[in-house]
Amino acid sequence: MTIAVAVIGAGFAGIGATIRLKQKGIDDVVVFERGDRVGGTWRDNTYPGAACDIPSRLYSYSFAQNPEWSHTYSGSAEILDYIDSMVADFDVARHIKFGHEVTGLEYNEKTGEWTIRFAGRRRAVRARSVIMAAGPLANPSLPDIKGLDDYEGHVVHSARWDHDYDFAGKKVAVVGTGASAVQIVPHLVKQAGSVKVFQRTAGWVLPRVDVETGEFAKSIYRHVPGAQSLARSAWYWGHESMALGLVWDSPITRVVEAVSRLNLRLTVKDPWLRRQLTPDFSAGCKRLLMTSDYYPALQKDNCKLVTWPIARIAPKGIRTVEGIEHQFDCIVFATGFEVGKQGTPFPVTGIGGRVLADEWSGGAYAYRSVAVSGYPNLYVTFGPNSGPGHNSALVYMEAQIDYLTESIGLVEANGWKALDVRADVQAEYNEDIQRRLRSTTWNSGCQSWYLTDDGFNATMFPGFATQYANQLREVDLQDYRILVHTDAAAVATPVMSG
Repeated sequence: MTIAVAVIGAGFAGIGATIRLKQKGIDDVVVFERGDRVGGTWRDNTYPGAACDIPSRLYSYSFAQNPEWSHTYSGSAEILDYIDSMVADFDVARHIKFGHEVTGLEYNEKTGEWTIRFAGRRRAVRARSVIMAAGPLANPSLPDIKGLDDYEGHVVHSARWDHDYDFAGKKVAVVGTGASAVQIVPHLVKQAGSVKVFQRTAGWVLPRVDVETGEFAKSIYRHVPGAQSLARSAWYWGHESMALGLVWDSPITRVVEAVSRLNLRLTVKDPWLRRQLTPDFSAGCKRLLMTSDYYPALQKDNCKLVTWPIARIAPKGIRTVEGIEHQFDCIVFATGFEVGKQGTPFPVTGIGGRVLADEWSGGAYAYRSVAVSGYPNLYVTFGPNSGPGHNSALVYMEAQIDYLTESIGLVEANGWKALDVRADVQAEYNEDIQRRLRSTTWNSGCQSWYLTDDGFNATMFPGFATQYANQLREVDLQDYRILVHTDAAAVATPVMSG
């Protein structure tokens, strides 16, 4: 038996794709989730203070708006509740199979079907189309530091938080000063006996004004048609304008930096600490940090910032390059995820036995972030070069979902075997992307998770969210080979213009 569409992952992307497929009349959809509940990164990231740094009304789908957001910025639990509500409201639960960890995908050129295999399960599944919706923030990344296995204390990663561990009175290290760390540190300072934060690079920080949404405002969102869409649109264009200062190095970048420096001066009293917390790269080159709690936490009596590079992990703690060994009961790694450097989360074999991880070994690439030549009817959400530096990831993801579900709908409606992106079109698209990236802040010289080890940017989109969404507004069949069923092997049907 062959299903129409297999969706891998039940996070934001997988749930959104399933909803849009159902709305297009495609109900033969199965979502395979390796965990035991929906939510993806918001299921996994339950560390204290976990929240989104994009306003709630913008960090949600336009086709599933939520009038009940409690604050401007939502915490992880509330975001998870929102995902649960989408599953209930759009009858998605019956499509989900939990405990199914995909171990491989293989395309059959004769039948035009994908074979999907799972860990610990002998029976494979066949599907005409596959949506890889596992997302880039699925697998935690530990730093490559000598001695990590020798440490005798407790180790916690921000994406696999140990809620049973009691931090009260403990000596705790936090490795990392990115988006997760600046949320974790203020909470740890309140619990632990002492906290040392190990910083490799200071980041640009802007205050986050998180306002509670009153009942009157919620009532308007519930009952006034268009109120939510209007509010979402206002947030969208506000963030869209930030591209001028964060995507490209411009006079507006200097304004962002000036606001950040003013925030630092007003919040941090000690001149030496301010110097340690001042970045040496352009704003936008690394992810901008939104927090009003981090700087005050660093100045608490039980907290200290360490800027000496880490030499190795010792059995009792962390040894820095100047020879000092800092001893801890627990080390918290707020070091993010394996993004852009992991190839594929499992083996993917396409036409002629080609392996996607091999093709992506020097950095991932795709056509408009969603499809890869030689892998017919295989789609990726939040794929290569679809990262936003200034706007909501959900805006980009919704555009991808609408595009790929339209592609799948065309295949199903016409009885085609598959759509396969033309290699020349894909190459031309990516050459243009890499050319445009050269003039962005991300490629201006700082080290970030946006880049591979040799400096290839497989992560970010060099433009406005509006530009990204517009390129996915319709499926241009001129860019594809249409594979049709014949008695022999699949053949490509040319698309005639006019």
